[in-house]
Amino acid sequence: MSDITVTTWSLEQTSPADLRPATAPDGDVRIVRSEVPSPEFSRFLYASVGGDIRWTDRLSWTYEQWQAYLARPGVETWVAQDRGTPAGYVELEPQDDGVVEIAYFGLIPAFRGRRIGGHLLSYGAARAWDLAARWPERAETKRVWLHTCSKDGEHAMDNYLRRGFTLFDTKVEAEADVAAPGPWPGARAI
Repeated sequence: MSDITVTTWSLEQTSPADLRPATAPDGDVRIVRSEVPSPEFSRFLYASVGGDIRWTDRLSWTYEQWQAYLARPGVETWVAQDRGTPAGYVELEPQDDGVVEIAYFGLIPAFRGRRIGGHLLSYGAARAWDLAARWPERAETKRVWLHTCSKDGEHAMDNYLRRGFTLFDTKVEAEADVAAPGPWPGARAI
């Protein structure tokens, strides 16, 4: 197996005022919280969004691992729906001292390029900032951060910067070149 060079950028917002929301897309696009922890649904979102960009770190998780992760207080999954169909998601993971990570964010390939991503990221970042309102045992959010890498979509970094995230770290590492697990050959935009 060969290696590839992957650049990972870490970005942050340190105040809710940093958020620069995107305009909502046209049509019937809604963002709803998946309030019942569902390993099956979360794995579906993870594999469907990341299948073509080599998201593989959670593919080997057992049902029990997914359940334990999703049941942690403050972990939230917000799902973008286009006319009722899942189009993408943002997953929030609270950490110590008022820090919230946008652990995963993205769109299913068929929904990319339709202005849903900026709207979903804006909404997800806003929910990271007000997470303690839904989880009183969590500290008030003081920082929201995420990371993206050179394997992600070509517009990912621009979307993060336009939403008000600023770069605070860059790492370059060799990584095993694994085959992308999906989407299905011939999948196309709706």
